[in-house]
Amino acid sequence: MDATAEIHKVASMRRDSGSIWRRGDDVFSRSSRDEDDEEALRWAALEKLPTYDRVRRAILPPLDGGEGAAPGAAAGKGVVDVHGLGPRERRALLERLVRVADEDNERFLLKLKDRLERVGIEMPTIEVRFEHLVAEAEVRVGNSGLPTVLNSEAANALRILPNRKRTMPILHDVSGIIKPRRMTLLLGPPGSGKTTLLLALAGRLDKDLKVSGNVTYNGHGMEEFVPERTAAYISQHDLHIGEMTVRETLAFSARCQGVGTRFDMLTELSRREKAANIKPDADIDAFMKILGLEMCADTMVGDEMLRGISGGQRKRVTTGEMLVGPAKALFMDEISTGLDSSTTFQIVNSLRQSVHILGGTAVISLLQPAPETYNLFDDIILLSDGQVVYQGPRDDVLEFFESVGFKCPERKGVADFLQEVTSKKDQKQYWVRGDESYRFVPVKDFVRAFQSFHTGRAIRKELAVPFDKSKSHPAALTTTRYGVSGTELLKANIGREILLMKRNSFVYMFRTFQLILMSFIAMTLFFRTKMKRDSVTNGGIYMGALFFGVLMIMFNGFSELALTVFKLPVFFKQRDLLFYPAWAYTIPSWILKIPITFVEVGGYVFITYYVMGFDPNVGRFFKQYLLMLAINQMAASLFRFIGGAARNMIVANVFASFMLLIFMVLGGFILVREKVKKWWIWGYWISPLMYAQNAISVNEFFGHSWDKILNSTASNETLGVQVLKYRGVFPEAKWYWIGLGAMLGYTLLFNALFTLALTYLKAMMDRYE
Repeated sequence: MDATAEIHKVASMRRDSGSIWRRGDDVFSRSSRDEDDEEALRWAALEKLPTYDRVRRAILPPLDGGEGAAPGAAAGKGVVDVHGLGPRERRALLERLVRVADEDNERFLLKLKDRLERVGIEMPTIEVRFEHLVAEAEVRVGNSGLPTVLNSEAANALRILPNRKRTMPILHDVSGIIKPRRMTLLLGPPGSGKTTLLLALAGRLDKDLKVSGNVTYNGHGMEEFVPERTAAYISQHDLHIGEMTVRETLAFSARCQGVGTRFDMLTELSRREKAANIKPDADIDAFMKILGLEMCADTMVGDEMLRGISGGQRKRVTTGEMLVGPAKALFMDEISTGLDSSTTFQIVNSLRQSVHILGGTAVISLLQPAPETYNLFDDIILLSDGQVVYQGPRDDVLEFFESVGFKCPERKGVADFLQEVTSKKDQKQYWVRGDESYRFVPVKDFVRAFQSFHTGRAIRKELAVPFDKSKSHPAALTTTRYGVSGTELLKANIGREILLMKRNSFVYMFRTFQLILMSFIAMTLFFRTKMKRDSVTNGGIYMGALFFGVLMIMFNGFSELALTVFKLPVFFKQRDLLFYPAWAYTIPSWILKIPITFVEVGGYVFITYYVMGFDPNVGRFFKQYLLMLAINQMAASLFRFIGGAARNMIVANVFASFMLLIFMVLGGFILVREKVKKWWIWGYWISPLMYAQNAISVNEFFGHSWDKILNSTASNETLGVQVLKYRGVFPEAKWYWIGLGAMLGYTLLFNALFTLALTYLKAMMDRYE
């Protein structure tokens, strides 16, 4: 049978009871579109491929070839692997498709939905219920909130002063239902508990809060799935790495979160279409297979120091980071912050179309939305003083308040009215019962009135009936903690770290230049022709030159402090969203910078060693180079750990400076070992600088240049040994290897502590929340 006849045959639908996507069996038995012979041959070729290959290939529309094009893909030539398209081809295809989507986003989403429904695949949906939810926080009262020693956590643990914390209620026994395919607007004055409610619904509440009540997804408790990956809490703060483009930011997010069940859906879709002899729209087919790879522009996101995309675009990136993942419920907190009303309308309208057509669940908190934006929502939740004043259809909210005696004026925005009607200051102007004198209606009276209102009764009645778990789509809830394997997460972080190192190449170039500059300064201070080797005093000058070099190498790692702290906001956000574990982030930040150390340290050692007149033996030269590499790695690891533990630039700088001071004083050069007081000797033994100074001194003074006995001394000890003893250094050759081992050990220790700090510590609330 030829390919043309094969493409027109009618095949019966094969049943697969094990597929999570099988929700119905009625499908179209044949395509309603006429096919020409050439196109039929292409579809026949596509259908002959195995399922795994078929979901990666598409029939492209005519595109211009050019540089970077994939072989055989130009001019719409047959079936091609979408993963192998050249950059220009992918950009041309997506620009055409996305331009159409921007012009009529709703029509585009309907085409996507239609393709799924034609073969009986149903998109998974999530219904969120919260019942009797109570949240309380312990807050400090009066002067106990000031950051003093007596008010510190350690002082509280020792009970130096009485505990002056008080319990403050945030949410008071709130209940409700968030329906799928409906846009829900969360309104309320500042301090009403909106953020706490969104965090509770997303399973992201701080453990320090006292929480009671139930939050369920499709009848399942949060212990039965992974809420951080099933639902997404999107903060009002747009935290992104400014040096990455929009394309790279979304691609990294997608790579970490994985496709989840979407690949299974695409596989099932392709199988059913083949069985039912249905030819999908070529544009939609290609777009669905390439979606997530080329959907973003090549513009830097930007930050305070780097010009990038606009505020509205950055807000879209913040939302897009979660949309590319498996999350099917969105809880968005004040996403209009910093945006104009037009941009807010566009973002909410796009989300509305996606929620309505693709079956999403969304709760969006907005501060004073414009009337046009307000009208995009289906449901309203009004919070005040931690209580639900109203929850239900938008069309019924004014009716409820009129039943209580308050009416929204004709020219007043409904959203503004809802946020003011519970305020003691603004409530009176909306009172409309002329036959009754106005009296302030407190929030608790509104809550009681809502319980008697028909919408409130309907919600209580629905909550009384448990959700039928058998109706929950198997793909609705995510049960795996991370989207891909640990190896893939490590690879993703390695790729991003390499990219950031390239983008921050100036920092590493400047560090190398700084060391080279300091090497020239050191050569002018310790020039070989003026450096003698005929007394212990002269040996002390050489030891000073060695100490200066060790100190410069240590200071060179100080820049790791800022590089670490500046990236922590994004790290904590992505860690809490379960993009990756801390070790997948810390290992690349350490290992990938080792090659740069070879260049930086080499720039100092290679220039200064022979000019300053150290022992000319090439073996000792490379041993000093190796030791300096280890010192540089130890210093960088130390400052990374301090940055990760402090999580604040000011605090980190204070602690780093203090640690450097302690290490320098107790390092065995400024104060020799015999001069250190007994109660401080422990500091000498734990100082990394002590081991570094001992090792580099032993390496130099056991060299041939110092292997001579002075006639002026009765001792048979060499000049090098005398210098070592005079400066309190252990005069044994094995101390070089002890010092080198100590540097490697401290490097491993500080990197392990850095990993533990990022695993268990929380983000600094004043900056990241």
